[in-house]
Amino acid sequence: MKAIQFLIGFALLALASSLASASDPSPLQDICVAIEDPKDGVFVNGKFCKDPKLARAEDFFFSGLDKPGNTANRLGVDETDANVEQIPGLNTLGISAFRIDYAPYGQRPPHIHPRASEILLVLEGTLHVGFVTSDQLNNKLIAKVLNKGDVFVFPKGLIYFQFNIGKTNAVAYSALNSQFPGEITIADAVFGANPPINPDFLAKAFQLDPKTVKDLQHKFINGD
Repeated sequence: MKAIQFLIGFALLALASSLASASDPSPLQDICVAIEDPKDGVFVNGKFCKDPKLARAEDFFFSGLDKPGNTANRLGVDETDANVEQIPGLNTLGISAFRIDYAPYGQRPPHIHPRASEILLVLEGTLHVGFVTSDQLNNKLIAKVLNKGDVFVFPKGLIYFQFNIGKTNAVAYSALNSQFPGEITIADAVFGANPPINPDFLAKAFQLDPKTVKDLQHKFINGD
């Protein structure tokens, strides 16, 4: 009897393990609407693959992360991406990277990466960084000041920010566990949505005057 119970338990454990490993792959694009006829398809979950026999070194190469970005913009920050758009060989590998340049007091405002966690290495300057947990942990702010050589991790899907609190330029490198992590800047997405989100709804959601919301929408939509 014990032998039979052991075999049944082992079989159930094996089945559970099989089901756990049979989950859907992580999405590699914002949306992927299903179609019935493959001939009408444009994308797969990621990129189509070339014949492996035709691969060359250039498919796995990118040059440019040593060059400073242009921080002459309203946020004082610039990102140089090294994802699957720049390095085709990253397709299906689940990794990417980018360089971030910050002018004095430049910032990456609150945003999320919907498809990746991020690890940040500071090369120059001093950054104030942090992320906010979900309401499960009461929206706790976890933040720290980073200096040259410091590393910080931002969990996937959580709102986070980076701010150069120094009087000199700052530089950092980031690595992410997605070939195309995506980025949603909260203010741009909410107040710059096209077509605009109903301002009365946003006014109640953010506890603002509707006129203030309309002014913000005008700024974000028109790039003022």
